[in-house]
Amino acid sequence: MNQRQRNIWTRLALISGSIVFFDQISKYIIKINLGLYDNIIVIEKFFNITHILNPGGAFGFFATSSPEIRKFIFLFVSSVVALFILWFYKKSAGNYVFLSHGFALIFGGAVGNLIDRFRYGKVVDFLDFYIGTYHWPAFNIADSAISIGMGILIYHIIFKKIPDF
Repeated sequence: MNQRQRNIWTRLALISGSIVFFDQISKYIIKINLGLYDNIIVIEKFFNITHILNPGGAFGFFATSSPEIRKFIFLFVSSVVALFILWFYKKSAGNYVFLSHGFALIFGGAVGNLIDRFRYGKVVDFLDFYIGTYHWPAFNIADSAISIGMGILIYHIIFKKIPDF
């Protein structure tokens, strides 16, 4: 492996590894310091830290499905998607550095949430934003990384700044 390839894989390890590290540390701190469904008001009528276990996907998707279906979808399918993200990362990292950062964020976020699914069968969420009665679904650092990474990917798609896959 040459120096350029080492730099590409080091970038992935640093970005994705940081996301996984901070995601898991933050979830651990929440789990040991806050009971399930307990919350801490950070900004009155806008932001709480609330300990929630999400059995579903983004926005509670599949939350009411049977545990077997959720397990298949979120462990198997998510693992396959993570492998595709690695492939996209490898294809883009040399010439599309910003795009590769997006893929690294998505990969790190996916791994962070997969760790929860393997450990608990659910994802620990705790960032709870709302205005009055309007609530954004609770989320975590991994979800944030995935969202930012997807934003970078969408930017590249819209402006046609992507490699030929």
